[in-house]
Amino acid sequence: MEEKIHCLSMEDLRKISFLYSDDCPSHHEALSRLRKIIDQEGVSVEIETINVRTNQEAIAHRFRGSPTILIDGRDIDPSSSEGFGLACRAYRLEDGRISPLPSEYMIRKALRGT
Repeated sequence: MEEKIHCLSMEDLRKISFLYSDDCPSHHEALSRLRKIIDQEGVSVEIETINVRTNQEAIAHRFRGSPTILIDGRDIDPSSSEGFGLACRAYRLEDGRISPLPSEYMIRKALRGT
Protein backbone atom coordinates (compact mmCIF):
# COMPACT_ATOMS: atom_id res chain seq x y z
CA MET A 1 0.00 0.00 0.00
CA GLU A 2 1.36 3.40 -0.95
CA GLU A 3 1.56 5.96 1.84
CA LYS A 4 0.14 9.39 1.10
CA ILE A 5 2.37 12.31 1.99
CA HIS A 6 0.55 15.34 3.32
CA CYS A 7 2.25 18.66 2.61
CA LEU A 8 1.12 21.75 4.47
CA SER A 9 1.49 25.31 3.34
CA MET A 10 2.08 27.89 6.05
CA GLU A 11 -1.43 29.22 5.39
CA ASP A 12 -2.93 25.75 6.00
CA LEU A 13 -1.31 25.35 9.40
CA ARG A 14 -4.01 25.16 12.04
CA LYS A 15 -2.57 23.78 15.26
CA ILE A 16 0.73 23.16 16.98
CA SER A 17 0.73 21.09 20.16
CA PHE A 18 3.73 20.98 22.47
CA LEU A 19 3.51 18.06 24.87
CA TYR A 20 5.88 17.66 27.78
CA SER A 21 6.46 16.09 31.16
CA ASP A 22 7.80 18.08 34.10
CA ASP A 23 10.14 15.16 34.81
CA CYS A 24 12.19 15.86 31.66
CA PRO A 25 14.24 19.06 31.89
CA SER A 26 14.73 19.58 28.13
CA HIS A 27 11.17 20.76 27.53
CA HIS A 28 11.93 24.40 28.43
CA GLU A 29 14.65 24.68 25.79
CA ALA A 30 12.58 22.76 23.23
CA LEU A 31 9.61 25.12 23.63
CA SER A 32 11.90 28.12 23.32
CA ARG A 33 13.41 26.64 20.14
CA LEU A 34 9.95 25.97 18.70
CA ARG A 35 8.80 29.54 19.40
CA LYS A 36 11.97 30.97 17.83
CA ILE A 37 11.52 28.97 14.63
CA ILE A 38 7.81 29.80 14.36
CA ASP A 39 8.77 33.46 14.67
CA GLN A 40 11.54 33.16 12.06
CA GLU A 41 9.17 31.40 9.65
CA GLY A 42 6.54 34.11 10.11
CA VAL A 43 3.88 31.61 11.15
CA SER A 44 0.93 33.05 13.05
CA VAL A 45 -0.37 30.16 15.14
CA GLU A 46 -0.87 29.53 18.83
CA ILE A 47 1.02 26.75 20.54
CA GLU A 48 -1.13 24.51 22.68
CA THR A 49 1.03 23.34 25.60
CA ILE A 50 0.02 20.13 27.33
CA ASN A 51 1.63 18.82 30.50
CA VAL A 52 1.24 15.04 30.27
CA ARG A 53 1.05 13.55 33.76
CA THR A 54 -0.22 9.97 33.37
CA ASN A 55 0.19 7.03 31.02
CA GLN A 56 -3.50 7.31 30.14
CA GLU A 57 -2.96 10.94 29.07
CA ALA A 58 0.16 9.88 27.14
CA ILE A 59 -1.83 7.36 25.13
CA ALA A 60 -4.74 9.76 24.56
CA HIS A 61 -2.39 12.50 23.28
CA ARG A 62 -0.11 10.17 21.26
CA PHE A 63 2.77 11.24 23.50
CA ARG A 64 6.05 9.54 22.58
CA GLY A 65 8.00 11.23 25.35
CA SER A 66 9.00 14.69 26.48
CA PRO A 67 9.14 16.85 24.49
CA THR A 68 6.75 15.92 21.66
CA ILE A 69 5.71 18.43 19.00
CA LEU A 70 2.62 17.76 16.91
CA ILE A 71 1.77 19.87 13.88
CA ASP A 72 -1.87 19.42 12.96
CA GLY A 73 -1.76 16.16 14.90
CA ARG A 74 1.36 14.82 13.15
CA ASP A 75 4.54 14.13 15.08
CA ILE A 76 7.52 16.13 13.77
CA ASP A 77 9.59 12.93 13.96
CA PRO A 78 7.35 10.25 12.45
CA SER A 79 10.29 7.85 12.16
CA SER A 80 10.33 7.47 15.92
CA SER A 81 9.40 3.91 16.78
CA GLU A 82 8.82 4.58 20.46
CA GLY A 83 5.40 3.70 21.86
CA PHE A 84 3.23 6.09 23.79
CA GLY A 85 3.97 6.71 27.46
CA LEU A 86 5.65 8.86 30.08
CA ALA A 87 9.36 9.11 29.29
CA CYS A 88 12.04 11.55 28.26
CA ARG A 89 12.32 11.50 24.49
CA ALA A 90 15.44 11.09 22.39
CA TYR A 91 15.72 12.47 18.86
CA ARG A 92 18.18 11.24 16.24
CA LEU A 93 19.73 14.34 14.70
CA GLU A 94 20.72 14.72 11.06
CA ASP A 95 24.34 13.81 11.83
CA GLY A 96 23.31 10.64 13.68
CA ARG A 97 23.79 11.94 17.22
CA ILE A 98 21.08 11.44 19.83
CA SER A 99 19.63 14.53 21.55
CA PRO A 100 16.86 15.25 24.06
CA LEU A 101 15.80 18.10 21.75
CA PRO A 102 14.56 18.08 18.17
CA SER A 103 16.89 19.99 15.88
CA GLU A 104 15.95 23.35 14.41
CA TYR A 105 16.06 21.69 10.98
CA MET A 106 13.59 19.00 12.09
CA ILE A 107 11.14 21.58 13.43
CA ARG A 108 11.49 23.84 10.39
CA LYS A 109 11.03 20.92 7.99
CA ALA A 110 7.85 19.84 9.80
CA LEU A 111 6.47 23.39 9.77
CA ARG A 112 7.04 23.60 6.03
CA GLY A 113 5.39 20.22 5.51
CA THR A 114 8.35 18.81 3.59
